[in-house]
Formats: sequence, C-alpha cells, structure tokens
Amino acid sequence: MLIPVLLFSVGLVCLIKGGDWFVDGATGIARRFHLPELLIGATVVSIGTTLPEVMVSTTSALSGHGEIAYGNAIGSVICNTALIAALTPALRPCGVDKAALRTPVAFFFAAAALYAGVAYTAGYFSRIVGFALLAVFVIYMFVTVRQMRGAPAEAQEPDEASRELPLWKELALLVVGAALIALGAHLLVDNGSLIAKALGVPESVIALTFVALGTSLPELVTAITSLAKGHSALSLGNVIGANLFNLVLVSGASVALSPFSIPQESMIAGKNASLVMDIPVMFAVMLLLTIPALARGKLARWQGITLLGIYAAFCTVQFTM
Repeated sequence: MLIPVLLFSVGLVCLIKGGDWFVDGATGIARRFHLPELLIGATVVSIGTTLPEVMVSTTSALSGHGEIAYGNAIGSVICNTALIAALTPALRPCGVDKAALRTPVAFFFAAAALYAGVAYTAGYFSRIVGFALLAVFVIYMFVTVRQMRGAPAEAQEPDEASRELPLWKELALLVVGAALIALGAHLLVDNGSLIAKALGVPESVIALTFVALGTSLPELVTAITSLAKGHSALSLGNVIGANLFNLVLVSGASVALSPFSIPQESMIAGKNASLVMDIPVMFAVMLLLTIPALARGKLARWQGITLLGIYAAFCTVQFTM
C-alpha cells in the first residue's frame, strides 16, 4: 500500500505543476493572437486536459472493460460540471461571453442527445456510433477554428505586452504542461484505483466516481489555477469543452476501437441505474450551468452552490446503492 500512496502523491505534484504551466501557455497564446480566452479554453486547453480520459477509456475498452469507459465519460461530465465548473461561481461569480459560449454548449447538447438516444434505444455502442461521435468532434473543431479567426481583437494592456514570452516558450509550456497533466492523472488513477479496491469499492462505482474524479483532476487543477490567475473564462471554457470531448472524443475513440454495451451492474427500482439516474443527472447539471449563463451573461453563486450539492448527493447515492 505504501508504493501506491507514494505514486499517488507524485501524480498530484505533476498535476499541480502541469496545470500551472498549461494555463500560462494557453493564456499567453490567447493574448498573442488576440483570441477570446473562452474559445482557447474550449479547444486547446480542453484537449490537453481530456488526455487522461482518452487514455483510461480506450485502454479500458480494449481490455474488455467497457463499463469503465462508459462510466468514465458520463461520470467525468457530471464531475466537471457539478464539482469543477461549480467552483467558479461558488468562489468568484463572473460574467461570461455569451457569443463564445453558444457553440460549445450547442455541440455538447447535440452530442449528448445522440449519446443518450443510443443508450436508451439500443443499449449498445457500435463502431458506427463511435465514428459518428468522432465526426462531431471534427466538425466542432472546424467551426470553432473559423470562429477564432473571425473573433474581434481584444485590447492588450501595455504591461501585458512587456511580459509576453517568446512563442516557442508558450508552446513549450503548453506541451510540457499537458504531458505532466497526463502523467499525473495516470499515476493518480492507477494507484488511486488500487487503494479504492483495497477498501472494497465496486468497479462500476469506481468508474462513475473515483476514476471520473481522477481523470477530471486536470480540469480541476486548471480551474483552480485559472481562478487564482484571474482567468475565469478560461476555466469555464475548459470545462464545457472537456465535457463535449468526453462524449465525442473519449467515447468516440473508445467505441470505434472496441464497441461495448451500457453496464448492467447497478439497478434502481428494477431499472438500469445509468438510464434512470446517471444520464438524467448529466443533462440536469449542464442545463443548470449553461442556461442561466446564456440568458444573463454571468454565473451566479447560487448556481455553484446548487451544483456542488447535486454532486455530493450523486456520489452519496452511488456509494449506497
């Protein structure tokens, strides 16, 4: 048990430092090319912080553990929204760029509708579904890049220009930060799962809670780092982009490599727990986060507190089923 605990600690250090460098690189690039931070967060930062989910889910699917890949995707969306994104309004309510928010939100709900439709009607994710999800990812990136090119230039303060790093250093911070995040998450998930199993936690619950939280730690570290550095928009964009990528990139890659059925381990009132609780909660928390933001152009503290309460209740139910 000592070695897993030590490796778990090393992974945490890698995540913290990697998140710091990754945010510095991403915000530096956003300033250099006068791009909205929310768009940078919803693309470049989201891809980097979603790497752990991609690795965990594809490995799980290929090794015959589709329930982990499935639970990790949905669990990560719930964790990202009701825990990580909730920190932004709960600690520091802020305004949001409604125009920049519309595209990732629209793509998320379109992908979630496709994902839920397959789960409720077929209960089986075929290779065709995987390729369809990956196609949504490609279309989203194309649309977002076009938006970035047409985005109005943002004013830059004189002191910001003087602190600007060379482009190669910003890219290096981005790449090295992403690598440290991926390594740290890998160490945390592998060794954290060993610790959880030693405590007798079921695999299906681990996927929806512990593995989902573990692979979402990059988003958590990025969110905390972004808040500390005053980049709330980057944090929100990262979470929404990561949620979309969990469905279209993480699940898409996993299903394309190895199709799987939805897990049948947990039941509520004789019904599949995923269909009764997990998918509805995923939609509910995203609606609670995004609809008020799109309507009023800001995030309120009540949203953050409510989302945190929902996540606590969700985890409690998972461990008591």
